[in-house]
Amino acid sequence: MEQWHEFVASQNPAALASIVDEQCVFFSPVVHSPQRGRDLTIMYLTGAMRVLQDGFRYQKEIVDSEHAVLEFVCDIDGLTVNGVDIITFNDAGKIIEFKVMVRPLKAINLVHEKMGQMLEQLSA
Repeated sequence: MEQWHEFVASQNPAALASIVDEQCVFFSPVVHSPQRGRDLTIMYLTGAMRVLQDGFRYQKEIVDSEHAVLEFVCDIDGLTVNGVDIITFNDAGKIIEFKVMVRPLKAINLVHEKMGQMLEQLSA
């Protein structure tokens, strides 16, 4: 968890390579199919940190040795976004699953729009 929080603070994608497992699966709040693999997971997480950066902070955390549930709040274009990151770790402490849930509906639609634009930039 400490390394995850360091990434959030620095927003340096290079910090993710050592904590995301090669077989990690990312579940987006707006994409139906799971995104599989370290590279896709890192791209989504990097994009999310750029899109959600305005006022991003974790309000609550529930953490044990295998899981973390982190509730976050941020602002996008004047809209308050509330969400949850659900993270699963393997025995080596690497992230093997990352699931994001977002509310309210207006926020989901805005995140979908902004993430689409950001992922296009990151994959170019």
